[in-house]
Amino acid sequence: MDTFYSDPAVRQRLVEYLGGDSLEAASAAYVTHSDGCLFQRSELHPPADLQWFLDRNLDIARSLADKESLLLHLDIEYVNFDAPGEAFRDPQRVFSLQEPVVRVIETLLLEWGIEPLHLITGQGHHFVWRLNLSSEVAFRIAALVPSAELVAACMARVGDEVDIRIDQQMAFAGTALLMEFLTHRIKWMAAPVTEVPVEITAVHVGPCGTRQREMVSLDISEYGDPLHTRMIRMPYTNYLKPWLTGLAREMGVEDELPHFRAIPLHEMDVMQALECRKDEDSVKELARRAGGKIPLQEEGTERMLAAYLASPLRKFHADFYSVAHFPKDVWAETYDATPLDSLSPCVSILLEDPNDRLLKPAGMQLLTRVLLAKGWHPRHIAGLIRSKFENPAFNWGVDWSNYEAGTRADFYVRLFCGLWETGVDELVDFNCVSNAEKGFCSGSVQEGCSLTPSFETLRRMKQP
Repeated sequence: MDTFYSDPAVRQRLVEYLGGDSLEAASAAYVTHSDGCLFQRSELHPPADLQWFLDRNLDIARSLADKESLLLHLDIEYVNFDAPGEAFRDPQRVFSLQEPVVRVIETLLLEWGIEPLHLITGQGHHFVWRLNLSSEVAFRIAALVPSAELVAACMARVGDEVDIRIDQQMAFAGTALLMEFLTHRIKWMAAPVTEVPVEITAVHVGPCGTRQREMVSLDISEYGDPLHTRMIRMPYTNYLKPWLTGLAREMGVEDELPHFRAIPLHEMDVMQALECRKDEDSVKELARRAGGKIPLQEEGTERMLAAYLASPLRKFHADFYSVAHFPKDVWAETYDATPLDSLSPCVSILLEDPNDRLLKPAGMQLLTRVLLAKGWHPRHIAGLIRSKFENPAFNWGVDWSNYEAGTRADFYVRLFCGLWETGVDELVDFNCVSNAEKGFCSGSVQEGCSLTPSFETLRRMKQP
């Protein structure tokens, strides 16, 4: 073990983030590592095994699931579809681009009285806080989602490796709606004051002023999967993504790129934090004065929940769940019978050859917008996507025994429909030029092929 992980203050901060004063009392469901790998049951360890990760100088993540608390987690990161290593090549510029978004987040949370733990990671920021699972506000959040069928489907995927109860999964499902509301507000307020697009999840965008397809992602994609599959990076741990993913090698900077750690933003600005995270002694000194405990923020979250319940988005969510997916035994006559001849090639190919186009947020966004214009109910758009995900003929490469196709389809369709329904999405990129810039034009243009009719239909639907 290197001198960094052997530092007593660093080790104590890790224990705090795991939800206890000692490893034996830690409330996190598991610890694991996340850089360069997907969820793997074989890589999950109880918190008491933290030393195993320290001995190997690994990156370390903890479960989003917790035996005592409901964690609320917001991940902000820079994404560049043309130059994926830009955040490591020029971190000062990348973090400067995010500053207007961070100021909006801090302002919104402060208005509700929420004071999260704020972390700096490799490509952006994490904001995390918690509620007691037994609290009234956690109970009310758990009651937001009426879809017991899909919650049960998520629970069916929980194995012996993870201790998850149904009340935890219900609360997590309700938190997804609350985080959608929060990111709607952030996007609405931040988009006009940023140099690059601000999107919820890593939706493909077209080139901006730099001629690169770059953006700030409000990444709440973790809420599209079952609770037991999701983990969050821990502060005071090694950040190894550029090396483990091969990105540093592709950039030709495998040996030149400085190693660094994820750290809390404490008594310093972001530019100072970028320097601090590269220096082992500075990070160890920070660990002596900046804790790693996830703060309890129940009163502020109550106010945030009240704002959501009074919002137009809550009305949309109620309508979304008023309809159920068609049962599997009628998919052949319903979703599988969806006519493709009226769809433009860029849309029909999403259904004919969906892997991996339909796994990408921009693919689901495109299909959702077009089918909305054709009068589909949002829940049935999700049901259609679910039917494709659950069709083994498409060789997805996703282990759906871990994840849950209906939950993921619901999450993305609900997100994109909600953005349109509330007016946050003004459809500025719903056109053929933008679709081609995103890389979703099939190149097989037929006579009369255009997204304009769907755009015009959706615009008329929103007119008073």
